[in-house]
Amino acid sequence: MTEQKQIWVFIEHTDGKIADVSLELTGKARELGDQLGHEVVGLLCGYNVDALAEEVIEHGADRVLLADDPELALYRTLPYARVAIAEARVRKPEIFLIGGTPNGRDFAPRVASALRCGLTADCTDLQIGDYYVKKEGKTYKDLLYQIRPAFGGNLIATIVNPNTRPQMATVREGVMRKPAADAARKGVVEKVEPAFEPGDFALEVLSRQVRKSTVKLKDAPVIVSGGAGVGSAEEFALLRDLANLLGGEVGASRAAVDAGMIDRAHQVGQTGTTVRPRLYIAAGISGAIQHRAGMDQSSKIIAINTDPNAPMFQIAHYRIVGDVGEVLPMIIKSLRERSMDQRDAE
Repeated sequence: MTEQKQIWVFIEHTDGKIADVSLELTGKARELGDQLGHEVVGLLCGYNVDALAEEVIEHGADRVLLADDPELALYRTLPYARVAIAEARVRKPEIFLIGGTPNGRDFAPRVASALRCGLTADCTDLQIGDYYVKKEGKTYKDLLYQIRPAFGGNLIATIVNPNTRPQMATVREGVMRKPAADAARKGVVEKVEPAFEPGDFALEVLSRQVRKSTVKLKDAPVIVSGGAGVGSAEEFALLRDLANLLGGEVGASRAAVDAGMIDRAHQVGQTGTTVRPRLYIAAGISGAIQHRAGMDQSSKIIAINTDPNAPMFQIAHYRIVGDVGEVLPMIIKSLRERSMDQRDAE
């Protein structure tokens, strides 16, 4: 079968809920598909997950390949990969996108290895463009530009794969915008029959335990983040006070986490959580590219730093040159006074 004009998205789900990154990628695939004239296809494996197929269509897919089988009720590498590999060999998609989650990072390289194609991990952007190979004197048209930080985040690399298909990439959670659901969208749900082999079930799931984090950075409308410039774990109390007043969450740079000032669950950046809140306050964060890569899409950024040349000031909408220990108490005092004035007025 010749290559199909299709962009695939691996649809990850847990307990009947599709992972946000899968819907984010479906929206991005829709954007790329419209540019290329390609069909957007969601690959959905699971058991009794028919309703999720319609949700994938509502978020931009034209077609959903649905593998519904009791053996797919929980994610396991080999059964899930078996479905993807078999279908990809027959249908030959142009592009295959997977969320950069723990399961996605496990699933993607096994599929890429079996299909003998390239794989770019942890992309932060995807675009379509051409690529000229000088020694061949040839231009490859409409390739997937797979864009990701490289060399410890100090450079941004653009990777292309002109020779093999599909062009595969995993994409970080939160770097793409999740599209709004459109209940009026129509699509095709195509059921596929898995052809498992005995070796696919070498791993048996005996029990499943879920640890839920109380830190909700991804969904927070306001994030007050601290870096090494905060000074100590005790000083992070100021950030918590401000976050509580603003109805937000406390974030942190890797430097603050590595220094033991705050738990790693609060880390924002390339090796932490990617966020895009309405308001991001960076207190005592110098603004290394690894951190900025995880928050530079915030709607409004306020940076507080004693160094007027701090890189964070380059992307901040509002810049405050000063000591965090002096500036934050003034902001907190002002907000509390305003809140009291509003209560008195009522």
